[in-house]
This record gives sequence, structure tokens and C-alpha cells, in this order.
Amino acid sequence: MNGSAAARLHRLRWLLTVLFTVLNATGLIVLAWLLVDQDREQGELRMDASLKEVTAAVSRLVQSSGDGTVVTAFIGQDQIDTSCPEFAVLPAGAGEFEPHFSRRDCAPVDRGRLYGLAEDSTASGRVIQGYVPSTEDGLVRVVTKPFLNAAGQYAGAIVAVSDPTEELDRHSAFVWWVIGGCALAVAAVGLAGHLLSGRAIRPAATALEQQEVLLAETAHDLRTPVAALRALAETAMRNPADRPDLLPRTVRLAARMGSIIDDLLVRARLAAGVETLAIQPVWLDQLVTGVVQETPSNGAQVTVTTAPSAVYADPNLVQRAVGNLLDNALRYGRQPGSPAIVHITVAGGRVTVADHGPGIDASVAEESFDRFTSGAGSSGLGLSIVRWTAQAHGGYLRVYNAEEGGAIFELSFPLAR
Repeated sequence: MNGSAAARLHRLRWLLTVLFTVLNATGLIVLAWLLVDQDREQGELRMDASLKEVTAAVSRLVQSSGDGTVVTAFIGQDQIDTSCPEFAVLPAGAGEFEPHFSRRDCAPVDRGRLYGLAEDSTASGRVIQGYVPSTEDGLVRVVTKPFLNAAGQYAGAIVAVSDPTEELDRHSAFVWWVIGGCALAVAAVGLAGHLLSGRAIRPAATALEQQEVLLAETAHDLRTPVAALRALAETAMRNPADRPDLLPRTVRLAARMGSIIDDLLVRARLAAGVETLAIQPVWLDQLVTGVVQETPSNGAQVTVTTAPSAVYADPNLVQRAVGNLLDNALRYGRQPGSPAIVHITVAGGRVTVADHGPGIDASVAEESFDRFTSGAGSSGLGLSIVRWTAQAHGGYLRVYNAEEGGAIFELSFPLAR
């Protein structure tokens, strides 16, 4: 595996962007090609329609006598003879008459090439239309229509010629507009693809971030107790006589490490969606009383005042959150050299934990809920778990200082009705 997981996700996003852009760009190019080709055909149809109007009008002016002689004298009397597109009535096949060329030059074309077109159209008996080279290194558009004499034989052809420069310039401008529009569309598609690919890989990126945070939290929170546990073990090895005193401390540290790991795993599993909240009616007063009874006080004075209070919550998460608040108060809510004094009140869906410690600085009270910070030097994980639990239930966690000193934590949950 090359590179970090974040780098691979970054490359995956660009790969998805490129694939999305290429697929849509291919569709746009095909559509653009169809539009350009259709516009070219429409332009040619317009030019051919104009030329066919000329050949139809001239064919009505061409007369044929009973002996098959073709008469073109009437053409010169019509205004079409001096209009554009220009034309020529040329003998071919069974026809023998003086050729007639309109009196206005509208397109630079070689007359010898017009004779060739007349011969081809007369020989095949069908209309010939298309581009032929001009005398100025360009193209001209022609329509060649054969006509019959009185004997029913092809006697010649009418060749109408127009200069396609204006139509070709218009088509070229249309092509450039299509190219510019496609370029803008491809750019927009690329941007949209980049945004969509970002949204597509966002769950994976979030899961990766959660994994990295979990690893960082685990390493951070276990570093201190692991170091203390090692120090106790080394002390016990050097001083066998102190082992009876060191063993209880070792057990407490191990229990603390287990609690830290449990907190991390619970939060990680819920955040990842592996587990969901088991919301149900819970008697908050009974739950808090049970947590206090199961938590060793270690000489601290803990009082509980409760009133019946039913809330909608996940009992396991609430139990852990209350236990974290109580553990925080027992550990940090004391004056130097004095046992902790903790007052817990439960009423109206709220759990209030007050201690007699140094309190918490109001300017950093909110930061005490953040990961890796606390007002008393702890890792902050316990309080962050408490706040996360409250927010997951639609409640809140607040902290403030009592007037007589000490910190007060207020944890609230939605009441069951």
C-alpha cells in the first residue's frame, strides 16, 4: 500500500472526478458533433433550396421546338438573368444549341467545370448537388438539373452556382460557439464531479478521521496511567516490602485504564453507527442513586438528594455519563489536603453535581468539555463523553462556579411524558 489512507482517499477523489468528467465530456462531444453536423446539413439545404428555385425557374423559360431544337432566348428577357445565384444552360447529350450564361457573376467558378457537371447530370438523368472548387482556392455550391427536349431526350442541363462564403462563415461561428459552450460545460461538469466525489467519499473520510481520533485519544489517555502503572511495578520490584501498599493502587490504575478504554469504544461505536441509542423511559433518580452506591468514595463525603424524575434516555450511556461526572468531582473537586465533598441533586430531568474544589475558570469552562483539556489537568475525555451523551439525547451539559466556591455541573435529559 503506497501512501497514507488520507492520501489514497485524496487520489480516489481525483480519480472519481476525472472519470465523471471524461464520461460527461464524451457525451457532450458527441452531442456537439451532432449539433455541428446538423447545422452544416441545414446550411447546405438552405443553399440547395435557393439554387433549386433558380433551376426550376430557368427550366420553365427553356423552350423546345418540334424538331427538338432548344430555345434559350426567353431567358434573357427575365430578371433572373441578372440576379444571384448565377446559372448556365449548357448543351449535353442529344442537345445542340448555343449555351447561355447568366449576365451576373456571383461565384468564381471555371466554366469548363460547369460543362463537366452538365455532361454528368445529363448522362445520369439525375440532379447533382454539392461543392466544387472555385477559381480562387475556395469552394462553390452547385446544383445541376438535366432537362428534356420535345423528343423526350436529355438535351442539356441547367447549372446553378452560389458563393457559400457567407454560409460557411456562419457555420464556422456556430462551431466556435459550440466549442466554447462545450469547454464551459466540461469545466462545470469537472467542478460538479469534484464536489460530488467529495460528498461520495465523505463517509470514508469521516470514518478515517474517527479512527485516527480514536487512536490519538487512546494513546493520549492511556499514556499517564500506563506510566504510573509502570512506576508502581518498578517500585514494587525494587521494594518488596511496599508491595501490599502498592497493589491496591495498581488495581485502581488498571480499573481506570479499563474505564478509559470503555469510554472510547462506546463513543467510537455509536459515532460510527455500529450501535444505536437504546432510548427508553428511565427513572433518573434511581439510576443516579445506583451509580453513587456502586462508586467507591475513598473517604469522600457524597450526598444525594432526589425527586422522582423520568426521562427518555439510553440507561447505559446515562449511567456512564453520571459516573464520569462523579469521578471528576471525587478526583478534582477537593481542596488540597482535604477529602472531597460532593452534593448530587436529581430533579426535573436534571442531574446537578456540585463539589467543594477550586472551581473552574469561567473563560475556559466551555473548553473543559473539549477533548484533551480540563480545568484540573485531566485528559478531559470523561467530560467530553458526558457532553456528547447529553447532546446525543437532545439535552445539555452546563458548568459554572458556586458563589461559596466549587464547580457545579448540570446534566439535563428530555423528560418522559
